[in-house]
Amino acid sequence: MLTTYTRSAAWSIFVGVLLLLAGLIAIALPFFAGIAASVFFGWLLMFAGIAHLVYAWSERGAGAVLWQVLIGVAYLIAAVYMLGLPVAGVVTLTLVLAFYILVAGIFELAVFFRLRGLPGTIWFLVDGLASFLLAALIFFHWPSSSLWAVGIWVGISLLMSGIARITLPLSLRVIRA
Repeated sequence: MLTTYTRSAAWSIFVGVLLLLAGLIAIALPFFAGIAASVFFGWLLMFAGIAHLVYAWSERGAGAVLWQVLIGVAYLIAAVYMLGLPVAGVVTLTLVLAFYILVAGIFELAVFFRLRGLPGTIWFLVDGLASFLLAALIFFHWPSSSLWAVGIWVGISLLMSGIARITLPLSLRVIRA
C-alpha cells in the first residue's frame, strides 16, 4: 500500500512539474499557446463532427437523422476553420472567452448580492469586478487582445493544474507523517 502511494505521489509530482513548466511557457509565449489551443479545439470539433455523423445513422426517422447530420456538418465546418486558419481561430476564441468571463462576472456578482453579509462573500465581489475588468480589457482591445488573452488563460490553467498535482501528494505526505 505504501509503495503504491509513493509511486503514485512521485508520478503526480512529475506530471505536476511538467504542467507547471508548460504553464510558464504558455504565459511567456501567449500567442503560440493560443495557436496551440486553437488547433486543439479544432481537432476536438473535428472528432465531435465525425461522431455526430456516425451517430446520425443510428437515429430513427428522417428528421432526427437530418438534425444529427446538420450538427455534424456544423462541427466539421468549425473544425476546418479552426485548423485551416488557426490565427483567425484564436481571434474567435478570444471573443468567446471575453463573453464567458463577462457572464461569469455577472454570476459572481449575483452570488455576492445574494449572500452579502456572510463572512468571505467579499471575494465574490472582487471576483465579479475583476472578471468585468478583464472582459472589458479583452473587448476594448479586441482583436489585438487575441495576441495574449487565450494563451495567458491556457497558461494560468496549466500552472494551477501543476500546482495542484504537486501540492496534494506533498500535503498527504505531511498528514501521513
